[in-house]
Amino acid sequence: MTLAERVLDGDIRAAARLMRDIDDRFKSATDELKTLYPHTGNAYILGITGPPGAGKSTLVDQIIAAYRKKDLLVGVVAIDPTSPFSGGAILGDRIRMNRHADDAGVFIRSLATRGCLGGLSRSTMDVVNVMDAMGMDVIVVETVGVGQDEVDIVSTAHTTVVVMVPGMGDDIQAIKAGILEIGDVFVVNKADRDGADRTARELTAMLEMKHPEPEAWQPHVLKTEGCRGVGIDELIEEFTAHHTWLKESGALQRLIEERNAKIFTDTLRQELFDTVFGAISDSGMYRQILNGMRDRSLDPYTAVEEVLAGSAFS
Repeated sequence: MTLAERVLDGDIRAAARLMRDIDDRFKSATDELKTLYPHTGNAYILGITGPPGAGKSTLVDQIIAAYRKKDLLVGVVAIDPTSPFSGGAILGDRIRMNRHADDAGVFIRSLATRGCLGGLSRSTMDVVNVMDAMGMDVIVVETVGVGQDEVDIVSTAHTTVVVMVPGMGDDIQAIKAGILEIGDVFVVNKADRDGADRTARELTAMLEMKHPEPEAWQPHVLKTEGCRGVGIDELIEEFTAHHTWLKESGALQRLIEERNAKIFTDTLRQELFDTVFGAISDSGMYRQILNGMRDRSLDPYTAVEEVLAGSAFS
């Protein structure tokens, strides 16, 4: 049996191996993904994002426990930052979710960003599809700690959750721009800290200033204490309410179309780059371009035009 067939047959070890091959960009993984793709599209994808130190991993741990109480299968994709020097990553998210390690209904996969911006790894969508094909009911994607414009999660998740925490300086500066616009649910975690109520009020006021259409989803601000499990039940109810709205309003289909478009364009972009760059490297043209740029006899813009015109394959 192929890896894909074993994944569809419920083989957890085959799924883990396929995810490794995907992250290592083995060509064989593409054929397995082709087999799995018709079996995807059933899972509810939940994206958790926010700045470093907001308690995202602890919150995810509580979310896993809440869904397991409902007897739902849960997959987790935890993204960790990669060192720009060694290329390694400390997969610390697993430590905070360690109590689920022996639960057969939970599958946790850590991914390193490997230099990708946007809060996700380049392998995230493919790994999510593997978990979807495995039969996971809920897939939680936890991004690395993000800033104001690293918002790739919105094109991956059905419900995007922005986690904030009081006491991080200027709260308004921390939540402006893209982060404020992508959230479907806002969470003020560590709500036992001083300033939690003020942070929640400011968030609510800023959301009300957006003046959404009457039929649009109105994001709410919830307060939680991830370490003690406070506010988790209300959070799960909010996720359910948003998922129901997505299905009833038709927004879910639009989200799926946008996600499919991103998967296609990202895959096309990567394949085109690999094909073209491989050709100019093998032919020696890449070295000629660098030499020309070094002595200023060739500019990078003309070089790209020549490559695209097909001179690399002549």
